[in-house]
Amino acid sequence: MKNVKLHMIFQWVFFMPIILPLCIVYGALRGAVQMGERVVNQMLADITAPTEERTQHSFENQTY
Repeated sequence: MKNVKLHMIFQWVFFMPIILPLCIVYGALRGAVQMGERVVNQMLADITAPTEERTQHSFENQTY
């Protein structure tokens, strides 16, 4: 039979209600920050993308 460390069980039971919410909040904040960075990077990529040369429309070049 294994030796049960009662002291460690008490420590986990005592500190788990403190550790678990902190980890959840940290994960949520980290995810929000990463998503914000992705959105900003995509926005900058869309805004600063090179535009196509604008051609003048004519009857020979029907691109409209």
